[in-house]
Amino acid sequence: MLIRLDDLAGPEIRSLLEEHLDNMHELSPPECVHALDLSALRGPEITFWNAWSHRKLLGCGALKELDAGPAPLRELRIPLLRTVCRLH
Repeated sequence: MLIRLDDLAGPEIRSLLEEHLDNMHELSPPECVHALDLSALRGPEITFWNAWSHRKLLGCGALKELDAGPAPLRELRIPLLRTVCRLH
């Protein structure tokens, strides 16, 4: 698995984030949807990563820096219906 910083420009990550927002709006009341859209994730206070295996996007995550202290995990998502690991 390769984890790397992401500039949110690739079609795979845009598709995953669109799926994420659609899913959140489908399953949650509007006041409970705290997921950030693409433009918000591009903010200077956000660091965004993705994880890949064999040219397939496994998921993504983001940290939002509020100050010089600890930063909260802002987003974490894997594609729906995707197996990330298997136990043998």
